[in-house]
Amino acid sequence: MNIHFVQPDGTKQTVEADLGMTVMEVAREANIAGVLAECGGGAICSTCHVHIAPEYFESFPAREPTEEMLLELAPGRDGFSRLSCQIELTEAHDGLVVTVPAEQSEY
Repeated sequence: MNIHFVQPDGTKQTVEADLGMTVMEVAREANIAGVLAECGGGAICSTCHVHIAPEYFESFPAREPTEEMLLELAPGRDGFSRLSCQIELTEAHDGLVVTVPAEQSEY
């Protein structure tokens, strides 16, 4: 399956991913700029914040309260924000497009 990561300047990197991985794991393996994932997927920071393309957003389970709380602290949060460590890939996500928030792109 392919996941497309888009940087704030519009550059796109397509990465091959395995079912069951989280978007954060895919981003870390591919060295996607701006997805730091400092806590390693423990949902205790918001450094893996991404924007999910609207057409895919509802294909993921709803945010848990902890994720909601962490996203409140994330710069650039919008209605399609998720912590990439909290979203696991299924067959429905082939072609998923995620955008790195501009506030994280400098990292």
